Amino acid sequence: MNKKLREKINEALSSVLPITIIIFLLSVSFVPIPIGTTVMFIVGASMLIVGMGFFSLGADMAMLPLGEGVGAAFFRLRKLPLIAFISFLIGFIITIAEPDLQVLADQVPSIPDVTLILTVAAGVGFFLVVAIMRIIFKVALAHLLLLFYLMVFAVSRFTPSDFISIAFDSGGVTTGPITVPFIMAIGVGLATVRSDKNSMDDSFGLISLCSIGPILAVMLLGMVFKPTEAAFSSVQDYDIYTTRDVALAYAHSLPHFVREVLFAFAPIVLFFMFFQLVSRYFSKRQIPKILIGFVYTFIGLVLFLTGVNVGFIPVGHLLGSQIAATSYKWALLPLGALIGYYIVAAEPAVHVLNKQVEEVSNGAISQKAMNLSLSIGVAISLALSMLRILTSMSIYWLLIPCYAIALALTFFVPKIFTGIAFDSGGVASGPMTTTFLIPMAIGACESVGGNVLSDAFGIVAMVAMTPLVTIQIMGMIYTRQMKASESGSPITFGVTEVQAAEDKPAQQESDEASNEQ
Repeated sequence: MNKKLREKINEALSSVLPITIIIFLLSVSFVPIPIGTTVMFIVGASMLIVGMGFFSLGADMAMLPLGEGVGAAFFRLRKLPLIAFISFLIGFIITIAEPDLQVLADQVPSIPDVTLILTVAAGVGFFLVVAIMRIIFKVALAHLLLLFYLMVFAVSRFTPSDFISIAFDSGGVTTGPITVPFIMAIGVGLATVRSDKNSMDDSFGLISLCSIGPILAVMLLGMVFKPTEAAFSSVQDYDIYTTRDVALAYAHSLPHFVREVLFAFAPIVLFFMFFQLVSRYFSKRQIPKILIGFVYTFIGLVLFLTGVNVGFIPVGHLLGSQIAATSYKWALLPLGALIGYYIVAAEPAVHVLNKQVEEVSNGAISQKAMNLSLSIGVAISLALSMLRILTSMSIYWLLIPCYAIALALTFFVPKIFTGIAFDSGGVASGPMTTTFLIPMAIGACESVGGNVLSDAFGIVAMVAMTPLVTIQIMGMIYTRQMKASESGSPITFGVTEVQAAEDKPAQQESDEASNEQ
């Protein structure tokens, strides 16, 4: 096996194993799960681990270099209308390719799937133009975030109430495993070519702005259609009695996800070919590596999506419905926090973001620090989501205060942390959220007799919300420790072991010189 692939699979194993163990322990204690469903879950977890390994390696080999190449090429165009058109086209195409968007579209049958998908894609495309123009013209991200989120909450007052949660959820599902590596890399490519002192700070923020577009687009669509009702698709149950039934269930679903990922990848591969034909950006040696990277990414996404959709959806729905039906339904709050803490590490796009952050910051913001901040944020999100399901609390009571805190913090933390924080919100809400947490929330909501559309939906929005605060708090701590280091105290937060080892001899030499004097 390829050494790098083995390393990626081992990383995926360490990420997925904790949530797998938690669910297994729940199945033998609080929520007895049928043996067939358990076997389906174990097979799904295995596919997820291998799929994440292939995807991570493929993203490093293909998606990231292509995105950086496109970002660097934008500055050479020097024609704003052309840059705007290409940016919109990229955002539109890559959003249609996002598998999570299909899941959302299936939940709103009162609006045709194609109409909803095209509307969301147009929203992402428009805001990708805004995000790229922001980097080119050096506009402060905090100002745009404040403006557009005020616009979002103003428009929401005129949107049908059943579609508020779905609109906010759409902002999370569109920034998934295909969108994130490519769009983030565009930002890095733009910043590299701009190469001024603030360029790396501005390389983040594209995902955060692109997440706003679908929210506004779905709200406006709801106002135009004025739908009287919306429904959700029920969770598919599999009749599993033997291991052969397990194999047949996965064999039946695999072609569907092969077609889905092929549909997603075809426009990206065609765009790569067109880009290379026009720009000649990549050398002849790089092209085979990128093509192999596309193959790895394709294999990884097929395995990942098949595993989580077939193996995780039934378990999530069963856990939520059975726990909420008992006298200890309030256990959903700590359980949600526990699952949220560990499940974020199983999101493939999270690994891409954390690696990019560590590279851009030259290791000053470590992957370990990012993982901890994201895990705490998502744990809080899931606990609040379960509270909202059990009490039928309006999502506004949670979204408005949290976004107000997050936007206020943007004026007190370094710009790079604002971009990372708002990007991380969209990245944290990926396939694991849509295929495990949404069914869990639906199951719990059905058991307590709540309104599924207003209470269960919105969980993606909640997952995307709290990291905005926790990552920026991490930035405040980091800034404080940087100031402490200037007065002679060592930095202990977010610095890698390599840097600490490099800084230690320098500090020792300084101490020895002082002693000699």
